[in-house]
Amino acid sequence: MRHRHGYRKLGRTSAHRAALLKNLSIALIENGKIETTLPKAKELRSYVEKLITAARKGDANAHRAVFAALQSKEATKKLVNEVAPQYAERNGGYTRIVKTRIRRGDATTMAFIELV
Repeated sequence: MRHRHGYRKLGRTSAHRAALLKNLSIALIENGKIETTLPKAKELRSYVEKLITAARKGDANAHRAVFAALQSKEATKKLVNEVAPQYAERNGGYTRIVKTRIRRGDATTMAFIELV
């Protein structure tokens, strides 16, 4: 049973799950909006919102913390310099999840996740 369990495993090992969330967050930061499965979107929301909160300070330590999680210079630069300052007055809730369709191949629920 997974009562009150803290995160979704998404059918992957811990390293694969970390790589998946890192790559999805890079895509979301660079594009502003991506389509993925609903469970992945819900897990990604927590991951990205913590990164944005860390990036809001905009100092060197914020750059280091975000780069440690993303490992992408372009995405880190965009997040700290362009995206995070937009949310300076906002206390959380930086993303929106919208259900879109049922995928034909395996009938899973798809969703858009976007930066508000």
